[in-house]
Amino acid sequence: MTALTAWFAAQTLKTATSFWRHGRLRAERLVGAGGMPSSHTALVVGLAAAVAWQDGLDSPLFAVAAVLAGIVMYDAAGVRRAAGKQAKVLNKLVRELRVEHTVKDARLKELLGHTPVEVLAGAALGVFVAYLFRAFF
Repeated sequence: MTALTAWFAAQTLKTATSFWRHGRLRAERLVGAGGMPSSHTALVVGLAAAVAWQDGLDSPLFAVAAVLAGIVMYDAAGVRRAAGKQAKVLNKLVRELRVEHTVKDARLKELLGHTPVEVLAGAALGVFVAYLFRAFF
């Protein structure tokens, strides 16, 4: 429940920050990747923190959860962010080529990854939600 609650809270915050930045509600932000904070990170860090408080830092289950969290965070801030930057460049090239030539428009999704700050915010949210679950449930 901790991990799912952290994910849901991050998606809700992501929708709110998108509304604040763009001045319109974008329902896609409720389930979409990218944005502030990282919901993938909130989910796996919430899971790892809950396991740490439940089973201890020396448990094998925590080791697995921590490794999973590290992989997801690296992917979010590294690989998926780079793919999003490449998609942005490719979309610009297609727009420019369409003016001079006939090019089919296959717009690529640009908002895939996260900045390091978005990943850290997701991690902090995950730990916070795990703490709340530990304190109240």
